[in-house]
Amino acid sequence: MANKTTKATQDFTSIKEIRDQVVILNDGSFRAVMIASSLNFSLKSSDEQTAIIMQYQNFLNSLDFDIQIFIQSRKLDIRPYLKLIEERLKNQTNDLIKIQTREYMEFIKSFTQSTKVMTKNFFIVIPYSPPIFQDRNSLWAKLPFGRKKDRPKTDQGDDPFEENKIQLEQRMSVIEQGLSRFGVNTAILGTEELVELYFRVFNPGERDVPSAT
Repeated sequence: MANKTTKATQDFTSIKEIRDQVVILNDGSFRAVMIASSLNFSLKSSDEQTAIIMQYQNFLNSLDFDIQIFIQSRKLDIRPYLKLIEERLKNQTNDLIKIQTREYMEFIKSFTQSTKVMTKNFFIVIPYSPPIFQDRNSLWAKLPFGRKKDRPKTDQGDDPFEENKIQLEQRMSVIEQGLSRFGVNTAILGTEELVELYFRVFNPGERDVPSAT
């Protein structure tokens, strides 16, 4: 008999919604996630290593907001790659190539079963907490100097989500420019990618990721 008190995983997380490349937490704060490329630091010369360390130090010291650096290690799922090879094998007419392809697939299967092939992804989480006086029902908003008509208008109209997203995007731009100075490229995770990332974090054993829609 199932336990009626059992709760879903999302009941224990602080995520309220994932919308338009933004993670919205239960407390109303925003999060954006960027994936970053890696550097083969050991292959750099000593001068290059020193320059990278100094640039990274300057980057961290230039930030006036917190960030979280998250490294994700997980076993490589080879099944999509094998499926792709199988599809190409069906269209192959050369018998010799067919034999070699099947042998290659068997090698890949046996190798990945006997050896843990891991992948590493590097993520940067950028936070933004909207000011509490932004709430139209707050005491600040009811005061004469806190009324909307006294605040500068934006191109986004009255939507607080868009206004807050602009502030978050400005922080993402700072991260992108800072990391690019020492050769680290970044990309913003979209809504579907955010859903997949958080789903795999909270459900490491699951393979089928639900859709964001």
